[in-house]
Amino acid sequence: MSIQTIEDTKVKAFPAKPAAVIAFTARARRRFDPLAIAGKLASALVPPIIVIALMLVVWQIACSSPTSSLPPPTQVWNEAYDLIAHPFFDNGPQDIGLAWRVLISLQRVAIGFGLAAIVGVALGALVGQSIWAMRGLDPVFQILRTVPPLAWLPLSLAAFRDSSPSAIFVIFITSIWPIIINTAVGVRNIPEDYRNVSRILRLNQFEFFVKIMVPAAAPYIFTGLRIGIGLSWLAIVAAEMLTGGVGIGFFIWDAWNSSRLPDIIVALAYIGVTGFCLDRLVAAVGAFVTRGTTAK
Repeated sequence: MSIQTIEDTKVKAFPAKPAAVIAFTARARRRFDPLAIAGKLASALVPPIIVIALMLVVWQIACSSPTSSLPPPTQVWNEAYDLIAHPFFDNGPQDIGLAWRVLISLQRVAIGFGLAAIVGVALGALVGQSIWAMRGLDPVFQILRTVPPLAWLPLSLAAFRDSSPSAIFVIFITSIWPIIINTAVGVRNIPEDYRNVSRILRLNQFEFFVKIMVPAAAPYIFTGLRIGIGLSWLAIVAAEMLTGGVGIGFFIWDAWNSSRLPDIIVALAYIGVTGFCLDRLVAAVGAFVTRGTTAK
């Protein structure tokens, strides 16, 4: 048998893979490469872990002196271990774990921020769409947004005569301004071609709002929502310190009155982690809705 015959037999017995199959296999390997996934996780987790470890070491060294007024991490761990290890305990109406307190505060944030999102997007669309609305309302918004959140609390307590709706109102009035402003900017930056298409299709105002205005301004809207959710979480903690109840803000104030500094530090860690998760959640929803065009 000649060499050419042998080569022809090999080609027939082992036909070459189509280019599409090879490309698909390469994409599949890239997509499910465990080493690449592990590398990405390491690059995302290792730097903050190192920074946190260094901060704990510095904190331990700085507060280990007997004259230090703040407890070191080891003391926080020893005295507030139950709060760290058992966040969901429930021994009565006023004796519950920090996780339950955070959830109670989150309920108020969800109501206040949800109302602010609805009203803020609607008002922002009005201000961005109408030049007369912008001239009339924008100066008012710019003045009101500079009022500190807790300055609204006495008025809300006088109006609602209850701590829970008063705290919700403080959340609402604090978080609505960045939503309005960013939505208005997004609406004003809608390309004129989009508006021309809506005229050609003869869309009414509601159809234009749903099908063109909101999708086109979505990156700006979600930027305002991210700012607003952060302000909401800040406002609820401050408001609960003054209105009482069982939220995380009241827990910090009660721990201060009882001189339980380790409990306060643990509660601050809960607040920071929760705020970070809220920001990441809104950012993930915005990236999904806008196909990744919002800032991360």
